[in-house]
Amino acid sequence: MEYRQLGRTGLTVSRLCLGCMSFGDGAKGMHEWALDEKTSRPFFRQALEAGINFFDTANAYSAGTSEEITGRALRDFAARDEVVIATKAFFNWRAAPNTGGLSRKALFAALDDSLRRLGTDYIDLYQIHRWDNATPIEETMVALHDMVKSGKIRYIGASSMSSWQFAKAQYTARMNGWTEFVSMQNQVNLLYREEEREMLPLCEDMGIGVIPWSPLARGMLTRDLGAHTRRADTDLAPRGILDSVSGPDRKVIEAVASLAAARGLPRAQIAMAWLLHKEVITAPIIGATKASHLSDAIAALDVTLSPDEIAALEAHYVPHEVNGVTIPGLWRQPKVTVKGA
Repeated sequence: MEYRQLGRTGLTVSRLCLGCMSFGDGAKGMHEWALDEKTSRPFFRQALEAGINFFDTANAYSAGTSEEITGRALRDFAARDEVVIATKAFFNWRAAPNTGGLSRKALFAALDDSLRRLGTDYIDLYQIHRWDNATPIEETMVALHDMVKSGKIRYIGASSMSSWQFAKAQYTARMNGWTEFVSMQNQVNLLYREEEREMLPLCEDMGIGVIPWSPLARGMLTRDLGAHTRRADTDLAPRGILDSVSGPDRKVIEAVASLAAARGLPRAQIAMAWLLHKEVITAPIIGATKASHLSDAIAALDVTLSPDEIAALEAHYVPHEVNGVTIPGLWRQPKVTVKGA
């Protein structure tokens, strides 16, 4: 296993991160395909034995049961000081005011709930899952700063948002002497490269660790179009670009398949190797429901692509609508304006 520092911090993380959205109670939340606790535990063993020390979950995954499963597995299989646990908050845990978003009240409640479910005294990387238009960024950043000062979290990170929003958050913290974000968890893969325009250069300039989600475009880069999987057939989470594949997208998928055949490698290793060749990428987040998903990701660390091979993989990409920054269809309390007397 390879290791890197997360951004400009002294925190050492494995070059791959195990994404724990795949583990949880499938009867809760949007992921019917999630693996139950008994089925999921071998994945934690496999990851740890391979040298992976970085694990990412969220309070929204399977109504918090992902955090519970993750916490129990890591307590049983690893020393707490040797693993890096990341989780996230923003999405509502109930359809009621103050049960989601990035207000001070909501964040402190979400953090305490995550600590309880994970069964730990602190979280290594606490991330905001999305931008909150209803809460002033000053309120969010000082709340996160106070959490760090309390010792309940070690570092803070952000997830998919506009580049100007991320920059605004960083400079708000910097101007006030508050804790700044050290990482960005955004969508980057061969079928969605819009982050190359602004977010990735911004992160490189600011020394931000990039830990992309959906590195294999929810598996679309690993199989023929039209192939059915339980996740693709049952997932209720909005997928944006992945709901409709264009002609150029098909050509990208075909380019991955062609190169994989020529190299005698699984498509997953080719698509992952493309992402890993980007210096700005710290640790792609691997979602695994089969042992081969993890083993292919690990093997991709040893796959070197030539400039010509990279050019062939990128040749058919066309611009896409921004995807993943907002999640339509999820309940969010409206912003309330209080008029003065």
